[in-house]
Amino acid sequence: MKIRRLSVFSLVLTIAVAASSVLSAQQTSGYEAPRTEHGQPDLQGVWNFSSNTPMQRDRRFGEQEFLSTEEVKSERDRVETEAAAAEAAAAKVVVNPDAPPESDNSDNWISYNDFWTEKAGIGAQVRTSHIVHPKDGRVPDTVEGAVTQHRGRFDVPGTRPVRYVLSGIAKDGPEDRGLSSRCLVGFNSGPPFMPSLYNNNVQIFQNKDTAVIMTEMIHDARIIPLNKDSILNDDIRLWSGDSRGWWDGDTLVVETRNFNGLRETFYPFGSNLNVLLTERFTRTAHDTVEYTFTIDDPSTFTDKITAIVPMTKIDGQLYEFACHEGNYSMTNILRGERELERRNAEAARD
Repeated sequence: MKIRRLSVFSLVLTIAVAASSVLSAQQTSGYEAPRTEHGQPDLQGVWNFSSNTPMQRDRRFGEQEFLSTEEVKSERDRVETEAAAAEAAAAKVVVNPDAPPESDNSDNWISYNDFWTEKAGIGAQVRTSHIVHPKDGRVPDTVEGAVTQHRGRFDVPGTRPVRYVLSGIAKDGPEDRGLSSRCLVGFNSGPPFMPSLYNNNVQIFQNKDTAVIMTEMIHDARIIPLNKDSILNDDIRLWSGDSRGWWDGDTLVVETRNFNGLRETFYPFGSNLNVLLTERFTRTAHDTVEYTFTIDDPSTFTDKITAIVPMTKIDGQLYEFACHEGNYSMTNILRGERELERRNAEAARD
C-alpha cells in the first residue's frame, strides 16, 4: 500500500508560532541613525518583520514581557519535540492508497511547507508576545455590539460589500469573494504590519516631505505626506486609510485614519471605520527598525492595543507579488461555479 505523506506545516505552524516566541528586542545603546541628505533619520531600504513570537500572549505568562534563559531553552525543546511528533504522525496518514509515489522533483510541492515560510531566529531577549498593551499582552475585550468578521475557509451567506478577508459569500461575481482573493487587502499587507507566513517585507523610501512604504504582500505603496496638519476630508474613505506623518526626534510617527469600514479592526473583531492607527518607526541599530503600532477603536475594544514588531534590514529587493498566479485564479473560481451549475441543471433534467 502506497502511503503519501502530508505536509506537516499546518500542524507545526501553530506550535512554532505560539511557543518558540522569537523576537529579539535588542537595541544598540547610544546608536545614532544615519541621516538622509535632508538631515532626517535614514529608514530607507528593505525590511523584514518575520517573527515566531505570538501576537497575543499565552495566559500562563501573565504580565511577564520576556522569557527567561531557561524558558527560552524549554520552549525551543518543546517545539522541536512536538514538531517531531507531528512529523511522525503525518507519516502514518494514508491520503490515497492508489496515489503514485512521491516525486524526486523538488518543484513538486504538495502544499505549503517550510519552503514557503519565513522564520526568525532566537535573540538575546525573547518577548512572550508582540502585544505590550494591555499589560497582559492580550487583545482587550470587545464592547457590546462589536461585530466579529468571518475568517473561515468556506463561504458563508451574506451581502455585498464583502468584509471577509478569506472565503466569500457566493461565486456569482468577483464582488462576492473575500478581500484577499480579490487582491485588494489582506494577510500582512497592513496597515498595521503583523507577521504572517511569508512576504513579510516592506521597502521604505524617503524624501524631505514624503515617505513611501511599499509592501511585498498585495504590492501596495502607501504614500505618507510628512505634514500632520493636512488631514483628509472625513467623507473620503480608503481601504488602507489616509496616512500623515511627522518626525518626533529620530522616530517617524504615522497616523492613519479615514478607513472605509470594510475591513476588521484587529483579527476578526470590529469594523475599522473609526480606527485611529498610530505607527512609530525608530532605527535602533544598523540592521534594526523598531516598529510599534497602536490601534485606538472605542467602537470595538474596551482599551487600546499596542504592539512592538522589530524589522530587520535585508539585502536584496522586493519582487512583484503574484497575488493570483497568472491572474487566472479568479476567472477559474467563477468558471468552476458556472460549470457546477450546468452539471446540476443537467442532473435535474434527468
